[in-house]
Parts: sequence; C-alpha cells; structure tokens
Amino acid sequence: MNNSIYPCLTIKGKTAEAAEFYINAFGEGKILNTSFYVVQIQLSGQRFMLLNDGPSSSPNPSISFMVISETPEETEQYWKKLIEGGKSLMPLDSYNWSAKYGWVQDKYGVSWQLYTGSRTDTPQKFTPTFMFTASHAGKAKEAVNYYTQLFPHSTIQGFLKYSEGEGENTNYIKHAQFDINQYILMAMDSSADHGFEFNDAISLVVECNTQKEIDTYWDELTTNGGKEVMCGWLTDKYGISWQIIPKVLGELVKEPERAQRVMGALMQMKKLVIADLENA
Repeated sequence: MNNSIYPCLTIKGKTAEAAEFYINAFGEGKILNTSFYVVQIQLSGQRFMLLNDGPSSSPNPSISFMVISETPEETEQYWKKLIEGGKSLMPLDSYNWSAKYGWVQDKYGVSWQLYTGSRTDTPQKFTPTFMFTASHAGKAKEAVNYYTQLFPHSTIQGFLKYSEGEGENTNYIKHAQFDINQYILMAMDSSADHGFEFNDAISLVVECNTQKEIDTYWDELTTNGGKEVMCGWLTDKYGISWQIIPKVLGELVKEPERAQRVMGALMQMKKLVIADLENA
C-alpha cells in the first residue's frame, strides 16, 4: 500500500469534528496531525486529508470510497454510524455481488460503498471509486489506461462490462480495479442522469520526492486537456482534481514562523517548485 497518494476531502469548518466522526465510525484510526488548514487522519493504516478551506464545491458521489468488510456484521456496523445525519443512496441489503452491501452519503457529503467480501483481491480497506458520468460517461476504460501509463509501478487488475439487460451501454465499464504506483483505485461508467459529475471537493494528493516527478505529473495532467489551478492543484481532462506536492512540504511547515513564509510562497504558485519553497 502506497501512503504517498491519498484522498483530500473538503469539509469546511468541521474538519476536527469529521476526523472524530470517521475514527469513531471505522475504528482503527488516529489523528496524524492537525492545523487550521488541514487535519490528517489515518484509518486502517491509510491516510486521509480533511481540508478546512479551499474549493467552493461540495463532495458528491462521483468519487466514493469502497469499504471492504470481511463480515456482514462489520458492514452493518459501519452503516449505522455513517447513516447518522446522512442518507442512503443504495439500501443496505443482500445483493448478488455481495452478502451485505449499501451505498451511503454521510452528513459531510462524502459517499461510502460498504461491501462485504474478501480482502484478498483488494488489500486496501478504503478504495477511491470514480464514477464517469454526464459528459465523461463511457470514458472509464480510457482513463484507467491513461493513469496506469502515467504513474510508475501501475497495474490493471481487470475490467467488467455491463451485460445485456442491465439497462446500460454494454461497452461501458461496470467495474474496473487498477493501481497507480501501488495505490488501488476503482472506476465505473454510468449514463444515468445523476445531476453531478467530478468536482474539486474531493481530490487525490500525490507526494513527490523530486522536482522532476512533480514536473512529469503536472505537465502531463495539465497540458493533455487538463488545467492548472493554484497551489499545486490541477484538474485533469476528465475533471478529476489532483494535488501534486513535494513530500518535504510537511517538514517545511512544522516551524510556525517558517511555515508562514513557505505558505506565502506557495500561495503565489500554480505548479510547486521545491527549491523556491525551501528558500522561502
């Protein structure tokens, strides 16, 4: 499992509260660090960043998190916690693909697909799942190939297409599993009118060891139909948001006085330049 890639959830004004909520809901969690801007937590060994400010958009189910449980009882336990103040997107029930499954949107707008099954095929407890819908419906396979070619040490575990009679285009992807640099992701297509598509309320953070690594991801993801945003943020050609940041950034903002200078320099940048941040 690669912990240098992890999701960022925009939860304005409630990051501390949300951190406790998720740790309580899933157990096996702890707060890694906290500041006015972000709270970083760990759930079952995986990192999540909770962002206190930034994007004006709100999370929606175009990016959800598949949660693998070994038993129906474990799935039910998560459901009871996450449904508090939230809403059901697919009811908790027995389905032909899982003895106990439910899709819930929690009170912060973050969506979770609770799935009972084996962790053998998906060793990650939490897996970001992209739903390619609206203007991007039908692009899941293309996107999976694109990401796995861009990131090193990437593999595609497989594609499952819709069958006749499922009410969906049979060329569309019902489920795909892949990893980028050993971080597992899932993807699917949906032509239904959901009323949402990808936005920047949920993004993927990629920590880079070198400037060359930052340049490679940034240049490919922005020049190939994507766009630069600010402060290491970009949106790729599918509308998915990424934060391409140096791994050393955490160290640079530990000391309060230096942190102010580093953040001041960072706020002026689009693509982050490690040397300029270190010299701030």
